[in-house]
Amino acid sequence: MTSQVSSPALGQPLLGEQRKPAKEVQRLDRVIIRFAGDSGDGMQLTGDRFTSETASFGNDLSTLPNFPAEIRAPAGTLPGVSSFQLHFADHDILTPGDAPNVLVAMNPAALKANIADLPRGAEIIVNTDEFTKRAMAKVGYAASPLEDGSLEAYAIHPVPLTSLTVEALKDSGLARKDAERAKNMFALGLLSWMYHRPTEGTEKFLRKKFATKPDIAEANVAAFRAGWNFGETTEDFAVSYEIAPASAAFPAGTYRNISGNLALSYGLVAASKQADLPLYLGSYPITPASDILHELSKHKNFGVRTFQAEDEIAAIGAALGAAFGGALAVTTTSGPGVALKSETIGLAVSLELPLLVVAIQRGGPSTGLPTKTEQADLLQAMYGRNGEAPVPIVAPATAADCFDAAIEAARIALTYRTPVFLLSDGYLANGSEPWRIPDIDELPDLRVQFATGPNHTLDNGDEAFWPYKRDPQTLARPWAVPGTPGLEHRIGGIEKQDGTGNISYDPANHDFMVRTRQAKIDGIDVPDVEVDDPSVVDGQPHARTLVIGWGSTYGPITAAVRRIRAGGGQVAQAHLRHLNPFPRNLGEVLKRYDKVVVPEMNLGQLAHLLRAKYLVDARSYNQVTGLPFKAEQLAHAIMEEGADV
Repeated sequence: MTSQVSSPALGQPLLGEQRKPAKEVQRLDRVIIRFAGDSGDGMQLTGDRFTSETASFGNDLSTLPNFPAEIRAPAGTLPGVSSFQLHFADHDILTPGDAPNVLVAMNPAALKANIADLPRGAEIIVNTDEFTKRAMAKVGYAASPLEDGSLEAYAIHPVPLTSLTVEALKDSGLARKDAERAKNMFALGLLSWMYHRPTEGTEKFLRKKFATKPDIAEANVAAFRAGWNFGETTEDFAVSYEIAPASAAFPAGTYRNISGNLALSYGLVAASKQADLPLYLGSYPITPASDILHELSKHKNFGVRTFQAEDEIAAIGAALGAAFGGALAVTTTSGPGVALKSETIGLAVSLELPLLVVAIQRGGPSTGLPTKTEQADLLQAMYGRNGEAPVPIVAPATAADCFDAAIEAARIALTYRTPVFLLSDGYLANGSEPWRIPDIDELPDLRVQFATGPNHTLDNGDEAFWPYKRDPQTLARPWAVPGTPGLEHRIGGIEKQDGTGNISYDPANHDFMVRTRQAKIDGIDVPDVEVDDPSVVDGQPHARTLVIGWGSTYGPITAAVRRIRAGGGQVAQAHLRHLNPFPRNLGEVLKRYDKVVVPEMNLGQLAHLLRAKYLVDARSYNQVTGLPFKAEQLAHAIMEEGADV
């Protein structure tokens, strides 16, 4: 958990006394920092802590954790490099940044794996203790890059992080190996000094994290302080930097730093409270969705029940059973798990029960790239079931938006009695940004009415309960909680007779039920898609190109569009949250523009759907590298497609 936004004085003193910066201080509007090292070097923890303090200071920020799939990848190798990139600024930003201004490289592998991403003039802080002949040879360095002139284009800061940490902890009583593990805190302290980050929160965090091992806690605090003091006293760092809070970027409110999976978890809890229903999660651990199970398991006080099943099929089966029992039911997974759950999703379509299927997409196929991001499961969510089994699809645009998207998915599921796909991805799940904590009265009322008695009068005048008698507006069937007297009805996957719910093999009835289920999804009330187009005059756009995306491409697309407009170009932008059904005005929007460009982290799945439904020449721009788009790369691609300049 991170702290709420506050505005402590810049250069907050480390030990309580007031200090004045003794060195030159430069003011920046933004900076991009990347921490990189072995997967056991604590780069994700270091990045998380720097991010938390940056959020508490009030900067806008965006992060990109990037780590191997192995629990402990081979030390000192390129595949074993773990990194954490943070972009923070005094103004509104949308992405983790295209290229780092600062790289902290804990070993030769970290340097070699990341050097190609750095622009000329970037600062590199290198842990010189790790640049041994063996370590360099392991990644293909015949000679030390710190001495052969190959890094002349960069500002190099050679720092013996490991030995400085061991020296700082010589009186701690820790063995040398244990002391060396705190070198990431030394690096964090140094960067905290360089960018005037608050420090009290990190010290409190360390003492809490290692509360059962106070000697380890104090060693990490000491290493953190030593890094801060090293920055202040060494001659190698003559300048520190200020990045003011992004006060103008945020509406008034209380903010916190939040990751996509955490925001999604909070959204599910909020939806259950707004619906006045218990929340039930049936889940099987899978990267990158497991954090949702971990988080929801902490919230029994909110009526949350979590069940870690033995496999994906059992997980969704339990969740569907909870939906039948009257709970707000959720199952979480990623692409391979969606494949296993598909039969039960089809059963939920047939039973017409509310169920949230949260799919955090990752690189595929099969096991693929478990810790990397992708958007390649859209068509699986749309069509990946036997028979005609339509399911609504909702996709969040940012990490913070995962909260609202979860509530929207719950609204659709509860109102229309249907399973709903919530499609996030690894970039949103693990990345973070500031999030304004909403007031309760801003959240929608999601309460539902369960069936309590007969709802149909038979020809003979008797009253009966028909489980498939539909609401004329939503086409939703009644939700009858098991055990309610007089509301007993058949369940199962065999086709039901309209109204009565009796088993039916009648061809005309099956045709009617298939078309009715499709009509229910087609009739879901979703907001119109909004178009950001400053070129519109008297209702007519002057831009000829529309860039349209979905999900996590929102940040890179928006940043790219801003760059084009800043250079005098005219381009329109739209972003889809609802992918099934599409917004009703989407066809009319697409026809306004001569060219439609669709950037996706797949091989063109949304473009395929737009071409098929609206007969427009949607032009794909695709990437499946396991990493999000870079804004400059997208801007160049959009310009090549014909954005007006």
